[in-house]
Amino acid sequence: MATTRLGEAEVHTVGELPAVGSAAPEFTLTNGDFADVTKTPGKRTILDIFPTISTGVCQAGVRAFAKLAPGLDNTEIIAVSQDLPLAVANYCGAEGIEGLIVGSAFRSGFGTDYGITMADGNWRGLLARSVVVIDTDGTVLHTQLTPAIGTEPDYEAAVAVLR
Repeated sequence: MATTRLGEAEVHTVGELPAVGSAAPEFTLTNGDFADVTKTPGKRTILDIFPTISTGVCQAGVRAFAKLAPGLDNTEIIAVSQDLPLAVANYCGAEGIEGLIVGSAFRSGFGTDYGITMADGNWRGLLARSVVVIDTDGTVLHTQLTPAIGTEPDYEAAVAVLR
């Protein structure tokens, strides 16, 4: 179990992020067309994980990773939340955001498998803000659970492992 904060409240997750150097758990998410999304074999993957696209910080994270995407060779960025896939896809479309994949976890055990479902607090059941970077062979290169849900992740640390 890991700990982050939601406002002033301490919040626990159901587990821990996968360890750097370990094999990333396989996942199946749902995109804006309700099709399955999995890690593309042979590509590096950044999982931008957040509670809901309805908050400014979550929106900022999606925009920031989308801006970084063109400079990252052989890398896909998947925006992961418990939101319905239409919500994130509609937000990205309305904002002109391109370069990332919508990946809703609403049908899957992703949050449990990655240890980042919030187990308590007002937002229990949503995903805690975090980042996981996975290499082409499925090895975890980097993880970060932000110290607070309202804190943006360290974008530079996430992409630095890919350079």
